[in-house]
Amino acid sequence: MSALLEVSGVSVSFDGFKALNNLSFSVGQAELRAVIGPNGAGKTTFMDVVTGKTQPDQGRVLWGEPPVSLLGKTESAIAVAGIGRKFQRPTVFEDQSVRDNLMLALKKARLPLKVLLFKPGAKDFARVEELADIIGLGAALSRKSGQLSHGQKQWLEIGMLLAQEPKLLLVDEPAAGMTTAERQKTTEILRDAAKTRAVVVVEHDMDFVRRLDCKVTVLHEGSVLAEGSIDHVTKNADVIEVYLGR
Repeated sequence: MSALLEVSGVSVSFDGFKALNNLSFSVGQAELRAVIGPNGAGKTTFMDVVTGKTQPDQGRVLWGEPPVSLLGKTESAIAVAGIGRKFQRPTVFEDQSVRDNLMLALKKARLPLKVLLFKPGAKDFARVEELADIIGLGAALSRKSGQLSHGQKQWLEIGMLLAQEPKLLLVDEPAAGMTTAERQKTTEILRDAAKTRAVVVVEHDMDFVRRLDCKVTVLHEGSVLAEGSIDHVTKNADVIEVYLGR
């Protein structure tokens, strides 16, 4: 099966610093992948390139079937094409209820007039309840999002991304600041999401990566240092030297 996303020979420089150095990376249609590496390894820049925030100096970024280039496309066009991104800090509408946050995120026509005139129907309410159950907030639909714990806000944001029905979900350090129970639930949410779409998780927490039980890509100095199971990469001498030994 062809890759859903294929990054090939991508380099990015900022004031002479090579953030990405001939990076090649691919992910399948329904796959869970963890991306790890030391600070400055290129993890955030990789996500910036895929989502259109940063244009590379060279290389290709191909998406979908048949493959189309993402280079030169706007961030909003890439989001519409099916790539969703969750940043490290949750961004939810704190004065709105969980239900309203999820309803606002549902995949609908985004023309300004249609947004203003949008009246949710039975299918929309059913989908919102389904999403809330998936992210463990079924009992909190009426609560204001500002009242949620840090972990619950993270789940809500993941739910808002899932509401847009992306084919690829990029998730940045979802376990940061979570309790043990919240981390376990987050693992379940991400593993479940990856049954029907590609999910790429950038993470520092090796215990959380081990819980994900998926293929791991290790970045170092802007390129792939090692790739394979968590046991495979943690036994790699180069990975131990540049990342785990620190």
